[in-house]
Amino acid sequence: MADCKNLAGCPFFNDKMSEKPALASMMKKRYCLGESTLCARYIVCEALGKDNVPGNLFPNMQDKAQVLIGAK
Repeated sequence: MADCKNLAGCPFFNDKMSEKPALASMMKKRYCLGESTLCARYIVCEALGKDNVPGNLFPNMQDKAQVLIGAK
């Protein structure tokens, strides 16, 4: 497992959920610093480009990511 290649420009990693630091910390550890390929934001970014990642898409929203990329 390696850090996500999109960390520097990711709004989520850079404190999008600052009002819920414990939850954000858990998600960052799991997705950003762990299995980045499971992150909903990463999935959409890879399929459609970073400009098409919704601002309200959180790493754990894989179902929504699949809908966005047309996989479901």
